[in-house]
Amino acid sequence: MILKYLSNLLSLEKSEILRFIASSPHRYKVYSIPKRKKGEFRVIAQPSFQLKFIQKAILKEFFSDLSVHRSAMAYVKGKGIKDNALMHADNVFLLKMDFQDFFPSIKPEDFIEHLKWSTKFNLSEEDKFVITRVFFWSPVRGKPLVMSIGAPSSPFISNTIMQQFDEKVDYYCVGNSITYSRYADDLIFSTSLPQALSLVPKFIEETIKTLPYPRLKINREKTVFSSKKHNRHITGLTITNDSRLSIGRAKKRYISSLVHKYTLSQLDVEQLSYLKGYLAFCLDVENDFVKRLEKKYGKNVISELLSVSKNPQAIC
Repeated sequence: MILKYLSNLLSLEKSEILRFIASSPHRYKVYSIPKRKKGEFRVIAQPSFQLKFIQKAILKEFFSDLSVHRSAMAYVKGKGIKDNALMHADNVFLLKMDFQDFFPSIKPEDFIEHLKWSTKFNLSEEDKFVITRVFFWSPVRGKPLVMSIGAPSSPFISNTIMQQFDEKVDYYCVGNSITYSRYADDLIFSTSLPQALSLVPKFIEETIKTLPYPRLKINREKTVFSSKKHNRHITGLTITNDSRLSIGRAKKRYISSLVHKYTLSQLDVEQLSYLKGYLAFCLDVENDFVKRLEKKYGKNVISELLSVSKNPQAIC
């Protein structure tokens, strides 16, 4: 089914496409970027241009109607980190949890099992082979394939695979007056009821053990309880005590310093690109800060930066 579709789409013989697909798990450019924690790095594996095209085409043709739970806030059109934070802004108590090695924990068999669970058509052995080789990466030859951070297909697949998990967690949270959202591997819970969050970590640990797929682990070092007595941070944003969103003092100082360097023509290309994107993000999240920058550096300077890039989903 899938192979026939690709053959028609690409005007190639099935044998040619099969040769390409067989080697697809090795058609990735791999590099590392630093994590927030000093000394730790995140491995990014980007598929080749041709493989990206095939991944997108298959998802659109066959799997675009797969459901994603309402609690998923990342990689969903019309949602973003601002929407994710606003869900929890009015609550007093906050709990954050994190999956360990989220994307690499998702295996080909997880996606295939999810397709069996959520779709009406039966996958042939040929379809399973195509899905396994096209959407999953080989970090080490001879080792099991995993989902890569960097493939355009990974965000959507990870969201739909988490459907059963999100349903169970959301049901529990609604019954206990808890607000729940998931931003990729970040789990966020909030409530205004004292002690309501105390049993959540145990519930999550038990829930992931009962899931038929995927096999996930909680990074317990990143389980954090907080409240209005302390700074509440959600996906790079700070929730103030009066329930407003802020990018945080440290980030403001950094952005202001970049604007100052810009006025002196001292920014390199990478810094300038970051500044333009982040200013557009600030315009959407914390407009008062942008107004203060205009007052300090001049409206013309800020307008010049904003006119080039208006991207309200800039990464924190």
